[in-house]
Amino acid sequence: MSGSVSPLAPKSFAEMPPVRGVRMATAAAGIKYKNRTDVLLMVFDEPAAVAGVFTRSRCPSAPVDFCRQNLAGGVARAVVVNSGNANAFTGKKGKAATELTAQSASEAVGCSIGEVFLASTGVIGEPLDATKFAGVLSDMTTEAASDFWFEAAKAIMTTDTYPKVSTRSAKIGGVTVTINGIAKGAGMIAPDMATMLSFVVTDADIAPEALQVLLSEGTGPTFNSVTVDSDTSTSDTLMLFATRAAARDGQKAVTDATDPALDGFRAALNDLLRDLALQVVRDGEGARKMVAVTVEGAESDLAAKRIGLSVANSPLVKTAVAGEDANWGRVVMAVGKSGEMADRDRLAIWFGDVRVAVDGERDPSYSEAAASAVMKEEDIAIRVEIGLGSGKATVYTCDLTKEYVEINGDYRS
Repeated sequence: MSGSVSPLAPKSFAEMPPVRGVRMATAAAGIKYKNRTDVLLMVFDEPAAVAGVFTRSRCPSAPVDFCRQNLAGGVARAVVVNSGNANAFTGKKGKAATELTAQSASEAVGCSIGEVFLASTGVIGEPLDATKFAGVLSDMTTEAASDFWFEAAKAIMTTDTYPKVSTRSAKIGGVTVTINGIAKGAGMIAPDMATMLSFVVTDADIAPEALQVLLSEGTGPTFNSVTVDSDTSTSDTLMLFATRAAARDGQKAVTDATDPALDGFRAALNDLLRDLALQVVRDGEGARKMVAVTVEGAESDLAAKRIGLSVANSPLVKTAVAGEDANWGRVVMAVGKSGEMADRDRLAIWFGDVRVAVDGERDPSYSEAAASAVMKEEDIAIRVEIGLGSGKATVYTCDLTKEYVEINGDYRS
């Protein structure tokens, strides 16, 4: 956690209500950081339905392998998260560390190893000493409280400058349900599921299969549409749990994701996922500006997204934004290199409401002063019209500053 909070941080944090059926506790196990919490335990007193999406990295961490294996069971009783060490690229030792952690958690909570889920974040390649938190989990189980969301979010931070929390409520068949989520992420963030760690819990009664469809669909326009630096983490994990406590209020169990009873819940979940994803971008390492890149008129929505990511990931575009330089030529460059169809002579580009280029050349009424004024804003919208079809997408990123280099230049030291 760096010394100063990102200037793009929320001015206030959501008041997080308890979600029935889940309790949390944190501890300081001294894995990497001193004088701060670095282990989070979530306990489900009754079996919760679980869904998850994970990194597409070909070098996933040991906890990602472990979660994928247990996801098939569809049931969760405990989640253990640590920060400071990713337990990635740690070979047999990494697998042994996940097994020891899961064994300790299952004993502490009183469940099977198959009902435990793990996540780790931090340095890659350092063996994780799981004995450090094997001893604290039983105490944490006893202490765990339901109104501990903010502290839970703090315990999973690495280079984050603020904890990321969000809450929504929705109705399923007339019964009100709550959805709470926390996330961590500031660098090594690229849209390849799930671009960081995030844990979302609802008291709704939804079966694991339906939950999985909701989560997989919800990540497309949210966590899969954000990028800080184009690097996909080894540890990306996004999990959704349903404690089913709302059944006590008369909520009828939902087993099919297409059930119209889920319409309000789906909208609320997607809104929460988008909120958390944007909080991650707004905490991009060294970030001073938030950028929304919208591409319209591409051959398809997928083409639009790829063009948008080409713009959003371009170091030249991102450094121009950092320098408040309305250099639309760099946007043209990024569109051209995307690998998707584009027609130079049909391109139009806007910075905010200012059209800077049209029909493949500088806008005849271009005003450097107007374009520069847009670049001085904290939130900047870049819009590109391709002029070939109806494909559309928006991706979110931040600027690339000297601080990003400083943070990542000495991350291990």
